[in-house]
Amino acid sequence: MANTGLLPFVRGVDFTCNDFSGEKFPDAIRYMTGLQWLRLDKTNLANIPEELGKLMKLENLSLKKNNLEKLFGELTELKCLRSLNVRHNKVKSSGIPAELFRLEELTTLDLSHNRLKEVPEGLEKAKSLLVLNLSHNVIESIPPTLFVQLTDLLFLDLSSNRLETLPPQTRRLANLQTLILNDNPLGLFQLRQLPSLQSLETLHMRNTQRTVANLPTSLEMLSNLCDVDLARNALTKVPDALYSLQNLKRLNLSDNEIIEISSAMDIWQKLESLNLSRNKLTALPAALCKLQNLRRLHVDDNQLDFEGIPSGIGKLGNLEVFSAANNLLEMIPEGLCRCGSLKKLNLSCNKLITVPDAVHLLSDLESLQLHGNPDLVIPPKPVERPRGAGVEFYNIDFSLQTQLQLAGAATVEPATNNSSKSDPIARKLRLRRGRPEPEQKDSALILRGMQEQANTQHNDQKLDQRNSELKPKRWDESLEKPPLDYSEFFDEDTGQTPGLQIWEIENFIPAPVDEVAHGKFFEGDCYIILKTSIEEQGQLSWDIHFWIGSKATLDKGACAAMHAVNLRNLLGAKRTQRHEQGDESPELLALFPTPPVYLQGSHTPSGFFTVDDPHYVTRLYRVHGAGNSIHLEPVPVEVDSLDPRYVFILDTGLTIYLWNGKKAKNTVKSKARLFAEKINKEERKNKAELITEPPGKEPKSFWDILGYAGDNPYVPKEHVPEDFTWAPPRLYRVELGMGYLELPQPEATPLSREVLATRNVYILDAHIDVFVWFGKKSSRLVRAAAVKLAQELFNMVTRPPHALVTRLQEGTETQVFKTYFLGWEEVIAVDFTRTAESVARTGADLASWAKQQETKADLSALFTPRQPAMQISEAKTLADEWNEDLEAMEPFVLEGRHFLKLPEHELGIFYSCDCYVFLCRYVLPVEPEDESEGSHTGAGDPDEESETATWVVYFWQGRKAPNMGWLTFTFGLERKFKQLCKRLDVVRTHQQQESLKFMAHFHRRFIIKDGKRNAKPEGGRQPVELYELRSNGSALCTRLVQVKADASQLNSAFCYILNVPLEGANQESSAIVYVWIGSKSDADCARLIEQIAEEKFNNPWVSLQVLTEGSEPDNFFWVALGGRKPYDTDADYLNYTRLFRCSNEKGYFTVSEKCTDFCQDDLADDDIMILDNGEQVFLWLGAKCSEVEIKLAYKSAQVYIQHMKTMQPNRPRKLFLTLKGKESKRFTKCFHGWGEHKRPPE
Repeated sequence: MANTGLLPFVRGVDFTCNDFSGEKFPDAIRYMTGLQWLRLDKTNLANIPEELGKLMKLENLSLKKNNLEKLFGELTELKCLRSLNVRHNKVKSSGIPAELFRLEELTTLDLSHNRLKEVPEGLEKAKSLLVLNLSHNVIESIPPTLFVQLTDLLFLDLSSNRLETLPPQTRRLANLQTLILNDNPLGLFQLRQLPSLQSLETLHMRNTQRTVANLPTSLEMLSNLCDVDLARNALTKVPDALYSLQNLKRLNLSDNEIIEISSAMDIWQKLESLNLSRNKLTALPAALCKLQNLRRLHVDDNQLDFEGIPSGIGKLGNLEVFSAANNLLEMIPEGLCRCGSLKKLNLSCNKLITVPDAVHLLSDLESLQLHGNPDLVIPPKPVERPRGAGVEFYNIDFSLQTQLQLAGAATVEPATNNSSKSDPIARKLRLRRGRPEPEQKDSALILRGMQEQANTQHNDQKLDQRNSELKPKRWDESLEKPPLDYSEFFDEDTGQTPGLQIWEIENFIPAPVDEVAHGKFFEGDCYIILKTSIEEQGQLSWDIHFWIGSKATLDKGACAAMHAVNLRNLLGAKRTQRHEQGDESPELLALFPTPPVYLQGSHTPSGFFTVDDPHYVTRLYRVHGAGNSIHLEPVPVEVDSLDPRYVFILDTGLTIYLWNGKKAKNTVKSKARLFAEKINKEERKNKAELITEPPGKEPKSFWDILGYAGDNPYVPKEHVPEDFTWAPPRLYRVELGMGYLELPQPEATPLSREVLATRNVYILDAHIDVFVWFGKKSSRLVRAAAVKLAQELFNMVTRPPHALVTRLQEGTETQVFKTYFLGWEEVIAVDFTRTAESVARTGADLASWAKQQETKADLSALFTPRQPAMQISEAKTLADEWNEDLEAMEPFVLEGRHFLKLPEHELGIFYSCDCYVFLCRYVLPVEPEDESEGSHTGAGDPDEESETATWVVYFWQGRKAPNMGWLTFTFGLERKFKQLCKRLDVVRTHQQQESLKFMAHFHRRFIIKDGKRNAKPEGGRQPVELYELRSNGSALCTRLVQVKADASQLNSAFCYILNVPLEGANQESSAIVYVWIGSKSDADCARLIEQIAEEKFNNPWVSLQVLTEGSEPDNFFWVALGGRKPYDTDADYLNYTRLFRCSNEKGYFTVSEKCTDFCQDDLADDDIMILDNGEQVFLWLGAKCSEVEIKLAYKSAQVYIQHMKTMQPNRPRKLFLTLKGKESKRFTKCFHGWGEHKRPPE
């Protein structure tokens, strides 16, 4: 193996979880002569490797969880060794050399969890020991000479042995701070040496046969003792010696026989944790309430009842955990619910009947356990003001007050009573001021005038916003300035400490330059220089320069200038200075101790793409299921690697083969296919070809790549062991210091994406492949070192020939690399078309993501006032102005494939299955510029007149007409019009969605008939036709629309035309036409419908009759409508109807309102609509709406109902749900001419 020369500079490495069993220990470790710390945990070592003898600088060695039985070998040669950890092995006392304890620097020794029967021979020679752990062995005695020499010990753990006593020399451990003796049979040990250990801070004697008799009577000398554990003993009361420990912080007396606690416990003012579980307590003393620092209190499995808990327990303001399970509690003091810091409350398995209502007010409570109380009745949670809908509704606060504030509305405030009594204190203050001086009178008059003026303006503003009404915002007022985030380019520590920092532009992004390279500039690069200094006032000041090399590319220069400005904005600096090579200012040169050095060439690549033919390495992967994900095991690219129980992916670059074994699981097949598609999409730019063929039908190229040239079909054999498991990968973080390298492993297991920090470089050893991951903000020197270290790690252990070393940049990771990290997915943008369940199935942690999001929502349309109806006079004025500008209008109708001129008597009559074209010429009047030029206004110039004329083509499409009419017009008639007309505008409009200007040209004679023009009726018989006249919000929006001929369609507030054809008549047009005037209809509508009937329906073969409601003849009128039926007698809902659209098409949830002239086709199929008719609020669900839209629209409708309850308290509304195609009449009556829903074109 070729040595890269980097190993001697490695100061530390963590080889945890490698397999170094047998002869697998890497020989390259002998070259790490500078190694100071080494971790060989879980490496299956059975002996001390001889290579360790070369590591003469090694100070810390960890050999945990191996198979070591003896420590003979090279350890005794490590003169610098300070810490040795061999816990969880099989070491015996005879396997430890006495020479090991002669190492003068050895301060920490951990021999726990081994097979020691006695203290190792020669241990007393380790005079420098500070930490000694001999726990979990089978040691029966401690030699007296041990503690004679080890007087510097700070930590001693002898727990879980067979000790019956300690030597008297234990009192010599004057510096000992921690003594752990748990699980030893020390029944005859009197602890007489204990008062001599005056530095002791921690004493653990769990399960050591302690009684009141074999404990010291006084521990006053142990003033530093703060942690005592006497659990699992035979104490009948709290030892009196403990009441003298004023600094006690943690006390564990669980599993004893204690009956009562003395009130002297108030001396433990610093106590934070008290465990009295599994004793025989019937009451807790009131002195407990004086322990203000107590955070955890455990009294489980005692005999406490309601009287046994002091009522003043609410004084424990810092209490976080209270556990009293398995007691006799019927109730708990209400004071316990006043512990505001309480996070965990365990009252399970008691006799609780109820708990205080205040338990719901514990805002920090995370865990409440009440199971095992069969008679418990939990009080209802108090209704509180909603403060949002939580993560389930994407953290949007749907409370009315919040939404009103976001919409800019003034919240309703209670009116103040002006007749309230005067304030006596204010009156005294006025009397104290006395009478004002003359000059004060003048100023008072001025202030009074200003105040009155301000009050007048304020009242005007309140009038405008009365009842929380809003004015629509201008488009520029609604714009939001996007928040700028520079964290991708600069660290939070940038410019916070005095000194010099330099960045070079690399791939459009500034990369930090190491301090050793400061003052050296490449001619082909650009740099940003930041000088941070402290002013006399103690404030930081910054000087920002950017330097452009003479041979730098355009993208580097532009990015240097841009990021220099970004840095200025980030720090709040004054300005940036530009410098070019050879033309630097004295301020820049003064930043360096020597003049800058120019280097030829370029150190960083350009950000522009270079077209190179990528090189692909053919790889074969065996796919294993791994929970929700998959694991890809690289195998040799040969035919013998195939196994019928697995799925294989053969990646050749631009061709990806999927081979599905006959016995492979279907779930693995699906995941492998999706994985291959993801490789093609994200790594191959959709240029790769995916080939999936069943076994036996593989293409010849597949077998050629695997090296199989046989004539007979290849039959794969099962060769993968049944118990095969892949070893978890090891992740090393590359750390670079002044002349050294370290390779620690992050502690996070299993690995997740969050482990990879953008400022670091990592090496992932996947046992076969090795990956080097470069963070965007990592240093160039660290990257270079990581590449060499990766090659060293690759060569250290034996790997198969198909193993590879792969370099990856942050943001360009391969899909194979991502499989080694749990739940790695690209950042999932908010997709309102998907459900939370479908997003969660991708592996994304939706819960943690949602908690961090502040989802935007715009509900301001719900709080705007309803558009008022246009006055008839105003509508007439508008219509007159538009018709005055109209010089001519030519109507056309589509017949077959051609547009024919529409007969004049049919103008204003539209059929729902037809398309119409109206060519309109508008002439705007020319106003004279000056009265003195009146002589020139006589005979108009035709050329000048044509300049003021505009042509507009209106294309009207019926709701049942196919789109072929629009295509026919676009490729035919429209081209002819554009050749004839100089300025032509085309306006496409659909049935009942016409503009006001277009409607005005028909003078309120706008008739929409069902069917197709000149179509013969089915069966040769003309059907009965019923037309309804209605105006939506304005007289301009007046239409006569054909509706279903049924008596239930009538309404006393409207006027109707009923066309009843006569049977047996010679003429097809022979009919009786009834004009039905509702009793509550408007007089103007009654007059208008008579005129329409006379103009459009009357002819010599028609009998026209005008009827008022109640005077209908039975013979023809009701028979034609199918007989008398109940119908509505009121249309008051038209004064309240509003239609809102809920959508996410803008990237966030928004509610917008349709105009008052809405129709059935305004119901968007992929959205949700909210309809208000004054009594009910309907939530209409389109067939293609998403679950997210349903949730947010539901909450929006609730907010709207709350708002309308305050605006119109006399009209309460109820919320109803309706689906497309299942609308009730309460819903459909709000739409003029409701019929079947429009079908999408096939």
